[in-house]
Amino acid sequence: MTKQKRTELALAIGKCRSALVGAGIFSFFINVLMLVSPIYMLQIYDRVLSSRNETTLIVLTIICGALLAVNSALEVMRSRVLVRVGGRIDEIMNRRIFDAIFELAIRRPGAASSQSLRDLDTVREFLTGQGLFAFFDAPWTPIYFITVFLIHPMLGWVAVVGGIVIFALAVVNELATRKTLGDATTSSLGASRFVDGSLRNVEALQAMGMVGSVYDRWKQRRARTLQLQAAASDRAGLITALSKFVRVFLQMAILGGGAYLVLQNETTAGLMIAASILMGRALAPIEMAVATWKQFLATRTAYARLNELLAAIPAAEEHMPLPAPKGELFVDSVIVAPPGAPAPVLRGVGFRVAAGDVVGVIGPSGAGKSTLARVLVGVWPVQAGKVRIDGADINTWDRVLLGPHIGYLPQDVELFEGTIAENIARFGDVDPQATVEAAKRAGVHELILKLPKGYDTQVGPGGQALSGGQRQRIGLARAMYGDPVLLVLDEPNSNLDTEGEEALARAMAQLKERRQTALVITHRLNILASVDYIMVLNQGQIEQFGPRDQILAKFARPAAAQPQVQAQPQAHTPVVAGGTK
Repeated sequence: MTKQKRTELALAIGKCRSALVGAGIFSFFINVLMLVSPIYMLQIYDRVLSSRNETTLIVLTIICGALLAVNSALEVMRSRVLVRVGGRIDEIMNRRIFDAIFELAIRRPGAASSQSLRDLDTVREFLTGQGLFAFFDAPWTPIYFITVFLIHPMLGWVAVVGGIVIFALAVVNELATRKTLGDATTSSLGASRFVDGSLRNVEALQAMGMVGSVYDRWKQRRARTLQLQAAASDRAGLITALSKFVRVFLQMAILGGGAYLVLQNETTAGLMIAASILMGRALAPIEMAVATWKQFLATRTAYARLNELLAAIPAAEEHMPLPAPKGELFVDSVIVAPPGAPAPVLRGVGFRVAAGDVVGVIGPSGAGKSTLARVLVGVWPVQAGKVRIDGADINTWDRVLLGPHIGYLPQDVELFEGTIAENIARFGDVDPQATVEAAKRAGVHELILKLPKGYDTQVGPGGQALSGGQRQRIGLARAMYGDPVLLVLDEPNSNLDTEGEEALARAMAQLKERRQTALVITHRLNILASVDYIMVLNQGQIEQFGPRDQILAKFARPAAAQPQVQAQPQAHTPVVAGGTK
């Protein structure tokens, strides 16, 4: 049989094996020292009380007290070891899981969420909590039961039957409430998603008087959730009451049975009390397991989800660092389908852009322009073909090292929670000079200075509300931060006013002066004055590609007179832009 490969999570836990073994050793001595209390009671009832020896009582109390102090110290040490085990596993896995979430969001839009980070917390908390203590203490349960049997078989059977009944009630509780609670959780999540979606469109709802209707729909879903939760709580309450009755009655039964055996001269009062304490110790891991059963199930589910995520998104291969790129871009017959889409949007697109050239990309809606932008910066993978920067496949670059050399302005600009300076500096160490320089090049420096705290103004949730045009201009400054050699700007003027358009035109002119490679996607031809070449995309293919004036001249002619220029006769033959410069 082929040995199953261990998962990344299992390997991470394996790195803490020595600490877990140490915790197990502590548990061994903790459970041995748990015998101190029954032995003490046995000696008190059968020796001290009968001999009336105060010296024996004092010495025995001091010795047992010291042993119980050692026991408490061992429990503290075990707890600290497990807390550090949880912290170590989190340290090993948090970056890997964080990166996997973002990669999944790219590959399967809508499938990723921060739930995986909460799953990691669930696993860590289980490893540092009572659930794992139950695991360490469980092997001692049979030993305590056997010890009770040695005192007297009848008392042993009382303890065993009681333990079975308590565990059975816990299982019944789980089976009786699992489906109902699961349905309640699903209903609650659905109601929350409905409210979240409504809040994203609150202006339209308020304007058209739809808030009341939305409330009615949410109220129906909430009522369903409350109904399911009430049904589950009723069942759980009944079973919990039965469990409490069994535990109390069991304690009475062991004492009553012990008293009967004392009356029959089959045991002693000390052994009776010792049996009661031992039964409590035998049932403690069972009761702890019952109390933490839901946490265990949640941890098992979280563990499985994490393994599924890590299996779906393997760790990125490490690549040898390459020299800083100069900005030459080569796209070789790429075929691209957006994640989840059945058919490709780009079909055999190929071209070359020399370092320092600025290319405008135009075409009708749905032609594949934004898809091309995402492919050029390595966000979306290609189904076939290659995207190369300075001759190297973009997938062989270390993304952390390549990122500072690329500037990307997506069509929908989002700023993240933090200051404007931090957003422009890409949340790295803020270089004031480089930040201001990028803002000036994007023509947004004066605008930022007019904000309440200038570059220290908070944006994002709880921060300054910015207009679409302001976000776009700050996003452009972020793309230009650090003088990247390659910029991909997707509709950089879609939300700009006249002032913003003028600032963008100046920024475009500076790109050409600085010899930065850039591809500018736009529907508006007025920002193409500074580009060297124009690419016309249509239905996922390059329809025309050539010098700016040549392409614009064709658009200036009557449509009927325009020749159909094929800049790319075959998908595998790239058009060379700027190759003769």
